[in-house]
Parts: sequence; C-alpha cells; structure tokens
Amino acid sequence: MPDDFADSSGWMPSSEGTEGLEDADFGTFVANSESFQVKEYTGPCGSCANCATGTDSVGGDSLDKESSLDIVEVGFKANRLGFYINEARIYLQIGSRVIVEGDHGIELGIVEMTGETVHRKRLSRGIIGQAMGKLLRLANDEDLKALAEIGGIEKNAVSIFKERCLKHNLQMKLITVEFQIDRSRLTFYFTAERRVDFRSLVRDLAGTYHTRIELRQIGARDEAKKLGGLGACGREICCVAWMRQICRVNVDCARYQNISLSPTRLAGTCGRVKCCILFENRNYIDAMEKFPSINARLETTKGICSVERVDVLNNRVLLKYHDTGVIESVGVHELESLQVQNH
Repeated sequence: MPDDFADSSGWMPSSEGTEGLEDADFGTFVANSESFQVKEYTGPCGSCANCATGTDSVGGDSLDKESSLDIVEVGFKANRLGFYINEARIYLQIGSRVIVEGDHGIELGIVEMTGETVHRKRLSRGIIGQAMGKLLRLANDEDLKALAEIGGIEKNAVSIFKERCLKHNLQMKLITVEFQIDRSRLTFYFTAERRVDFRSLVRDLAGTYHTRIELRQIGARDEAKKLGGLGACGREICCVAWMRQICRVNVDCARYQNISLSPTRLAGTCGRVKCCILFENRNYIDAMEKFPSINARLETTKGICSVERVDVLNNRVLLKYHDTGVIESVGVHELESLQVQNH
C-alpha cells in the first residue's frame, strides 16, 4: 500500500506476504503464456528454489553462534510461527502455552519445537543470526482466561467488520482476526481484488474497540497459508507444513515438465499454480541439457526431421520426419548415432 494512505491518527495500512508477486489470473495466464523459456527462481541469498523453500542447508559455520542459546519455535493463530529465545531457561515441552514478546506486543502461543531441532531448522532456512523475540514466561490461569475472552471478541469482530464494510461500501473479504493478548492491537487480514482505501473503516473500528486497529491486505497464497487445508496429494499444503516463504510459480515450469496445462490439474488450494511444480524444476533444467531444443531441425540417416517433444522421465525424443510425416520415438542416447555427421 502506498504511503499516501497514511493517516494523522498514527495508523498505517500495510500489506503482508507476497501480494506484489501474485500470479496473474490463472486461466488467463495459461492462455496467454507462449514463452518456453524458464527462468529459475532465486531466493533472497541468490540461490535456487531449494534454499528458498528450506531444503538446502545454508551457512553451516554460523550454527555455532546460536548453539549456546535456548531457542524455541512458537505457533500462533492462523498457522503463524516464530522463533524466540528462552533466556530464563524455563523448562518447556511441546504444547506448552507461553507468553512471548512479539513484533507487535505481548502474544500467547504454543511451543511447537524445542532443542537441537530448532537450530537445525533455522540453519536449513538460512536465517541464522536474524533477530528474535524473547520468551517471557509460561502462560498462567489469568492468561488462559484472557485468551478465552479475546476469542469471543475476535468472533464478534468478524460480524462487525463485515457490517462496517457494507456501511462504507468496501469490497473486502475477511480472512482472519487476531487480537493481542495484551489488547494493544487488533489486526484484520483480508483480501481484495485491488488496493482499498480503508481509512474511514479503520476510524470506525477504532471508535468501537478503543485500541490500535491494523488492516493487512494479503494475497491468495497467503490466504491459503493462514486458513490451511489439504492439497491434491492428500497431505497438508506445503506453505503451512514446511515452506519458509511463498514463491511465484511460472506456468512455463509446467510446460517445461510436460505437465498438462488444464487449470483443474495445475491449480492448488489457493487457486494459483501449485507450488510443488517448482520443486523439481531444477532437476528438469539439468536433465534438459542433454536433449535437443523443441522444433530443432535435425538431419538423420532416415531423413530430415524436427523435434516434436521430449520425454525427460523416459529419456526419449519424439521426431517428426518432414517427407513422410511419420513420428518416431527415439532414445536420447540413440539420437547421436542417427544423426548425419557433417564434416
């Protein structure tokens, strides 16, 4: 969101996730995509998608710098996770409810991971050395009581938000609501087809709840990450289960891998191109080095032909002969012996 949407009251509209990286409308993008050139995704460190999605180890020498710290991974509502330093060395177990010092105030979460596994996870994601908040203490009965009260407020906020959107004639789809345990901030996550000037809505909500109001516009992929769900494979969607960041996936990756361009086959839970198409793209790029280009003209002992299709998994090439129109499947290793050598 641009800065000129800022208000003198101190609030600032914000966007979360990868709204700027969202794919174009899926069906239109498939129809209009004509390029077969595949550009490899590069993560923040300039590496391949493996680093960006957390499958390659990065910065192994930096692990020792954090090995002396007691770091835990804490989960919050809407599948949000964060790492926190347990400076007081409080005894914790998986599932312990804790109070942490978050980016926007005091929050209550559940311990998801402890011990050496946390260090290894941070190492694999390449985030060793990044700033972390503090784990303050275990949650007590008063905190749990406050959590139950806040849950009721959040539930009520959903209906109020929708009502006020109609009042101000704003086209916004509410995804989830989060209220800080210390009641210092009430955050609404929403999606919209375009940027929304919601200053009047924020003032209205602030007058109702008498706390800091924040609206965050997110994209379709971020929506799926917050809501969760199962993929076509039957497992939990990758952006919730393990992916560190949401990547932009080009339809050309599907073309490169000879995957059907049917939207019903390519679309994930979020309605965008499935992230998993990106995971094997590097392997296909490496394997394609030994294949001729599509539509390449070849002179063989059987006549002049062109490359119709390549089958990477079976190491075969489909050739179409110009004179007869016959299509022949040839192993990539046999292709060299068939070609006429020009001296």
